[in-house]
Amino acid sequence: MTIPRILLRLSIVLFLVISTTRHGGCAEPAAVVDRHVLLQKAQTWMYQIQDLDTDEAIKTLAGTKYPLLVIEPGHNHKDTPFDSQRMLKMLQTMPDGRRRLVLAYIDIGQAEDWRTYWKKDWIAPTSKTHGFPDFLITVDPDGWEGCYPVAYWDKQWKDIWLKPGGIIAELARMGFDGVFLDWIEAYDDDQIRNSAEEAQVHPEREMIRFVEEIRAVGKKIIPDFLIIPQNAPFLIDEAPERYAKTIDALAVEDTWFHGKGDVDWDDSEAGDLQNRHDGDWTTENRLLQYKKYLQRGLPVFSVDYCIKKKNVEKVYKEARKAGLRALVTRVSLSRISETPPQSFDVDAMRGVSE
Repeated sequence: MTIPRILLRLSIVLFLVISTTRHGGCAEPAAVVDRHVLLQKAQTWMYQIQDLDTDEAIKTLAGTKYPLLVIEPGHNHKDTPFDSQRMLKMLQTMPDGRRRLVLAYIDIGQAEDWRTYWKKDWIAPTSKTHGFPDFLITVDPDGWEGCYPVAYWDKQWKDIWLKPGGIIAELARMGFDGVFLDWIEAYDDDQIRNSAEEAQVHPEREMIRFVEEIRAVGKKIIPDFLIIPQNAPFLIDEAPERYAKTIDALAVEDTWFHGKGDVDWDDSEAGDLQNRHDGDWTTENRLLQYKKYLQRGLPVFSVDYCIKKKNVEKVYKEARKAGLRALVTRVSLSRISETPPQSFDVDAMRGVSE
């Protein structure tokens, strides 16, 4: 065998070794993964961040045909942490063998008191007083228990996410395809804006900076690590091109219907509510705002919370017309939706009923 052929074979072997050991030992599937291509192709998705702590729940989700899943990673639950890497391995391959995108849900605008980062000496804020540390500003305005909006520009808060051993690096090394950022709209909360004014920082710009920093940490480990913020569609107006370059898609809740915070799946208020559509937040204004993302080639994934069949059908019909990649489920996000798009083979989706 000639020297050039030996070198060629060695280079191929080396490439394969690197490909299967990158991301801290979490191997990629045999085929090369282009996450941006998979994201652009994903016309439907599923969103479940509660009740994923059993094998049965994970197997049920793994058995669906959705090309994109947003899940609670569960690795930093204080009491019952998930076997997140095992869960991820089960979910990233679809029943037909194709690669599926799995994004980790994270709340970057609120501290959650069931996470391991919540220290014993931390004191929760109230609606009138800050907590300890003082980046804990107030209580969740929608009634989600144990969730506290934060001064997200604070270094101590950022370090939890951005340091080499922080949450973003952990998730990327596990092999998550990206992160799904909740409470981006923290910048628009009145008490947060008051705290920003006291700290002499610009709330919109600081949020964009935080998202940029999260992206940078993820990309050091996975070059095409995906960033999808949830809500805050008006944030793009602060720096349109800069923000559009920072994210890979937008996700939005409640375009047509919402649910009451912190209620169970079967609660009568788990969907079909419509009292968040005044002022700038009419459905028409929201759809106009989403166009700013769509025109820049960014997919918009919508989720509305409905129980009644007529509302479900309305959302899917109107969302398709608007170019959105719609999901209708219930606000607890604790099961697979019972209302998938009609284009899906319902019988092939576990947990689905007419």
